[in-house]
Amino acid sequence: MIYQALAGAALGLGLFLLVRAVFPGRPGAAATVAQIDALRSRGQYMAASVPDGQGERGSRLRAAIGPRVAEFYARMGWQQRSLRADLAILDRGWEGFLATKVLLSVSGLLFGPLIASGLWLTGLSRSLLVPVWLSLACMALFFFLPDLEIRNNAQEKRKDFRRVVGAYLDLVAMNLAGGRGLPEALMAAAELSDGWALRRIRDALTDARLTGVSQWVALGRLGDRLNVDELKDLSAALGLVADDGAKVRQSLAARAETMRHREMAEIEGQAGAQSQSMLVAQLLLCAAFLIFLTFPAVMRVLQW
Repeated sequence: MIYQALAGAALGLGLFLLVRAVFPGRPGAAATVAQIDALRSRGQYMAASVPDGQGERGSRLRAAIGPRVAEFYARMGWQQRSLRADLAILDRGWEGFLATKVLLSVSGLLFGPLIASGLWLTGLSRSLLVPVWLSLACMALFFFLPDLEIRNNAQEKRKDFRRVVGAYLDLVAMNLAGGRGLPEALMAAAELSDGWALRRIRDALTDARLTGVSQWVALGRLGDRLNVDELKDLSAALGLVADDGAKVRQSLAARAETMRHREMAEIEGQAGAQSQSMLVAQLLLCAAFLIFLTFPAVMRVLQW
């Protein structure tokens, strides 16, 4: 009965996917707009040159898989905004990331039978369902592993970006105190370093100057794209007091001080958590040493 149920489920799933592929549902407005954006970005991606050579077969395969998976996501209306923001702050492409997820999931399908064969040779399991479930589990695990890696790396890089934003606000306030206007102060402060964070801010300000958008609006858009709340709050504050230089300077200095206090509180919290973990490790080590000393005596008393 189990094999019949699995066969019926697989047949039903195949028929469902076939019907959805032949007669796709009508997408909504959000899915249509997302599909147009995906096709536009796909055109830009395909316009880029793909390196040649035998060592670049993996890049060619990813370039072939990525746009199709991105188009499928757009057709289904899966926007994944937080994940896109993490990829944006890491300066990684959306289509290449999707291709990596698909290739890893395929490798997970191949990894499951290897584990099942090892269990078969050792005699731990003789069931034919074990390779199927192991393959599905490995496929799901390998498909979501890149998400965890991206989120952890983006979290660390976003902390660095917030630290740079705090220093950037101090530099802007110093330029305003020197008599410069707000647009000149924002650009001058961003040109003092070639770090990746200030380079992102400088590129956003340059694009705003070319497109005719106010610079604080460009900073807000950059904050939306990178999911950095400090830039979005800065954009809103500058939009309110952009005409008054004294208020802008005071607001920037206050925000920079607030960000420094928040960063110090986070550092103190991390230090406290690490000290607590070290204390727990020391207590466990002492307990193990006491057990090691008292074990012979306890065993001798029990033998009597």
